[in-house]
Amino acid sequence: MESANPPFSCPLCHESQRLYPQPGQDKRRYYHCHNCRLVTVHPADRIGPEAEQERYLTHKNGPQNEGHVKFLMNAITPALPYLKDGASGLDYGCGHVPTLSVLMRERGFQCADYDHYFFPELPPGPFDFIFSTETIEHFTHPGPEFDRLFGLLNPGGIFTVMTLFWKTPDDFLRHFYYRDTTHFVFYHAETMAWLAQTYKLDLLYSDNFRVMVFRKRN
Repeated sequence: MESANPPFSCPLCHESQRLYPQPGQDKRRYYHCHNCRLVTVHPADRIGPEAEQERYLTHKNGPQNEGHVKFLMNAITPALPYLKDGASGLDYGCGHVPTLSVLMRERGFQCADYDHYFFPELPPGPFDFIFSTETIEHFTHPGPEFDRLFGLLNPGGIFTVMTLFWKTPDDFLRHFYYRDTTHFVFYHAETMAWLAQTYKLDLLYSDNFRVMVFRKRN
């Protein structure tokens, strides 16, 4: 297989020579990085910020939405055993109606909110835990974004991520998750292993589907 040599590098690991076309479900152009296994949409095929924000505003999220709460508990429940009493954290990508932070405060933890569009003032940190649920697939520049995120996490801190991991090219072709035009990058389990090695994280939990819990090494 020959590299397509697109005029950009992987937005996560910055590899420029091992990007290969990846068939997708729509007319967008996708590239698969054979270094970190990230699949990325060609920058020219991404929707603009205004359309992206409009899409987010259609999400019926909130603490009163039982389905949304149940969904977030898939990330909260496996993280709780690793959190110390009195720990303070951050919901990185909380959306226009913060919910996870409300659920964490109900469980006795301090939790701040950050969202690129709706809560753009980034709390200073550092934090004992960070959640990023259904957010990292929206990163247009995941490399700098993860630099910032992990810079906010204390040594020994807990990072919980929720996103749908792609497994095979056929999986990428047929799953609904990859049809969302606000999703710009897609993560494989090996991509998460690359993140763990790069940012010195230890994997504590994985459901092998969409949730992983990591601890940042001291």
